[in-house]
This record gives sequence, C-alpha cells and structure tokens, in this order.
Amino acid sequence: MPINACCVLKGDGVVTGVIHFTQEGPGAPVKLSGKITGLAEGQHGFHVHEFGDNSNGCVSAGPHFNPSGKTHGAPQDEERHAGDLGNVTATAETCDVNITDCKITLTGPESIIGRTMVIHADVDDLGKGGHELSKTTGNAGARLACGVIGIAK
Repeated sequence: MPINACCVLKGDGVVTGVIHFTQEGPGAPVKLSGKITGLAEGQHGFHVHEFGDNSNGCVSAGPHFNPSGKTHGAPQDEERHAGDLGNVTATAETCDVNITDCKITLTGPESIIGRTMVIHADVDDLGKGGHELSKTTGNAGARLACGVIGIAK
C-alpha cells in the first residue's frame, strides 16, 4: 500500500506551490510531483530541511535534513545530505516538479514527514561551487517559500 504525503509551500512573497510525495512501501524510492509558481526563471535549490517548524518563517526549518552527517552534494552523489534534492527549473514563473529520489523516505526513523521543504532563490551548486557555503547549503541563497510535509490520503 503506498504512503502519501503533501506539502503546501508559502513564503513572504509571491512564491507558492503544492508538492505531493508517494512511496510504494519501505525502501522504495519517493516520487515528488507538483507545481511551484512565482519563481524567477532559472534553477532553484530544492531541499528537505531538518525541522517542521515555520514559526519564524522558513528560517526556523534549520539546516538541510542530514541524518548521516554527510556534506552537501547532488542527488546522484553518494556523499550528500538526505534532503539534497538538487535544483528545479522555473520557466515563465511556473515550475513543474517531477523528482524520484532514493535517499528520502516517508517511513521509519528517518522519515521526512514532519520536516520542511524549502525552495531557494538561487541555483544549488551541488557542493561543487568552491564557495564557503557549497559544502553545507550549495550556496542556494534565500529561502523563498517553505512548508511542513504532512501525511496525505
């Protein structure tokens, strides 16, 4: 039986979105689908952050979800935070999200349910940019919108 979750993204500006998560069972990849609007054209970092706390805006969500203590990387890298989902691409203020990831899960002690999704202002350099923030945040810039990942039907 599949496990489903949903996240409603909201920020201080015009960026909003809804992301749906589906996992066919424990150990299966998680599929993310949805739409984000209000973004500038181009690539934007997209991450799961540690806390499901948005009480002080997206900043309360803390760092990227990283239960294994790894450095920041690309989704296909072995060395990456569990929450490192790379970049999504916006065109004409619309961004369709269609990601399948094997590092995040909707079950067990490392579940992302109850954590926060964040869409960033800038491109994630995937830990390879040489900037002082590359190995922690991908130097992806400000947090434009966020939302807590919750259980869905």
